[in-house]
Amino acid sequence: MSLATLYGDTQDTYLTLIRTFPLRPLRAAADLEEALAILDTLVIQDRLSAAEADYLAVLSDLVEQYEAEAHPILPASDAAMLQHLLEAQAVTPATVAQATGINAATLEAVLAGTQALTREQLSTLARYFQVAPTVFAFGE
Repeated sequence: MSLATLYGDTQDTYLTLIRTFPLRPLRAAADLEEALAILDTLVIQDRLSAAEADYLAVLSDLVEQYEAEAHPILPASDAAMLQHLLEAQAVTPATVAQATGINAATLEAVLAGTQALTREQLSTLARYFQVAPTVFAFGE
């Protein structure tokens, strides 16, 4: 399918974007910076042509792929996730213990990093906080 068929009058816009920053794998931090600058100019626009939207989608995927490879984010520990959920919902370990039946001392030990949660406790906490059980690293 030709560019003219895909984009009609906006094919020149697409070609200008390609000439400015070709769609190819990002290999260095400088590539990432340049890609992010292009993304910034596109995402602030109120309306994008089909050509711009397609270019944005592919460039976003390339940025995501580079960042996943260059700066992988490891899963948060159970303690870190529990701490985050407590803060996000503005509750205390005692409140969670009372609502879930999990011993408050257990929750405090998990937060201190001296005890792991069981799968049953993780499941109970996931239901309480209304999150998927997979947000926890399952004791890892």
